[in-house]
Order: sequence, then structure tokens, then C-alpha cells
Amino acid sequence: MNSVLARFLGVDYGEKRVGLAIADPIGMIATPIGFIARRAGKRAPVAEIIRRAEALEARGFVVGLPLDGSGNETEWTAEVRRVGDELGKRTNLPVRFIDERYSTATSLRTIREMEGSTRGRKGDVDSMAAAVLLQNALNVTE
Repeated sequence: MNSVLARFLGVDYGEKRVGLAIADPIGMIATPIGFIARRAGKRAPVAEIIRRAEALEARGFVVGLPLDGSGNETEWTAEVRRVGDELGKRTNLPVRFIDERYSTATSLRTIREMEGSTRGRKGDVDSMAAAVLLQNALNVTE
């Protein structure tokens, strides 16, 4: 149990979609709650992420950091950090960054095990990836 992260919003920030998940009130279980589709060339959907966080009474954010295979930061990592920092500035809520390298692979495997095909379900995969990274953060005891 990680009550420090209770009601935190998990954010899997991608170029095409932003997967979202929420932690339960006692910080034990992460649940996928959908995604935000992004439009090419448009600004980051920070306001929409905040709107969803407020609707869910989130108390903070866990943002997945896309690192390369060796664990190094990339240009995309810098973009994701900027979005996370903006979320923190606009809401005054805490933001934690967590390595997300295996969250999408785990998400794909989980969806296949539960329901079969992931075809045409990229949004579900992104939302599940957000739940995986948030659950990983919840599983780390402080």
C-alpha cells in the first residue's frame, strides 16, 4: 500500500494519445480510465489532463518517463518532463516521474490475456499502460 500516491493520476504521455489511470483512495490499485487523443501539430493537452484530474479529485500525478533501452533520456523524455512540470505548475499538485520502458509491452500482454485481440484498441492499450506505470509506482514502498 502506498497511501502517499492515493488518488494520483497516472499519465502515459504519447505522441498520438495520452493514456490515463487513477489510483484508488488508499493507494493500492491503479485503474485505467481512458485516454485523450492528440492531434498532430497541436499543443500538449495539459488543460484536458487537468480537467480529468479535477473531475476525479486527483491529488497528484505519476508521469511515465520514456527512456531509451539503456535508461537514458531522449528528446521525447524532455518533452514529457515539460508537460509534467506544467501540470505541477498549473495545479500545485505533486508530480512524480517513473520509468515507463516496459509499461506498453506489459499492457499489450495484459489485454491479450484478458480479452484477446488488441487490434483497433490503441487507446485501451495506452490507458492500460498508464495503469501499469501507476501500479508500479504504487508497488514501491516508501
